[in-house]
Amino acid sequence: QVQLVESGGGWVQPGGSLRLSCVVSGRAINGLTMAWFRQAPGKERDFVAAKRWNTGSTHFDNSVKGRFTISRDNAQNTFSLQMNALKPEDTAVYYCAASQNGHPIVSVLFTPGTYDYWGQGTQVTVSS
Repeated sequence: QVQLVESGGGWVQPGGSLRLSCVVSGRAINGLTMAWFRQAPGKERDFVAAKRWNTGSTHFDNSVKGRFTISRDNAQNTFSLQMNALKPEDTAVYYCAASQNGHPIVSVLFTPGTYDYWGQGTQVTVSS
């Protein structure tokens, strides 16, 4: 069955960079819509970024536009989140998610319930 495993989390100073990777098993990644979400303590799970499998289109939350990028490596079956210019407010547990659908309605991509599979999460802490 489909499994997602995140890695790359840790501590970084403000302004620094961090790269998260999500290794997918059980399904070719180019047939899955992939996304990243994050959740800070006591807060709801928020959308970060997503990439549709059918169109290849990418979508970012306004809070990370210009700082974060996502990429898909079909050969390695991995989905990555490159985070630059990190801020303390980026501190959260980051989750990789996958959906078998293309979701032509963009707003649907922002909702956690859209996704069929989730990773275990990886902690990202941004502080001095």
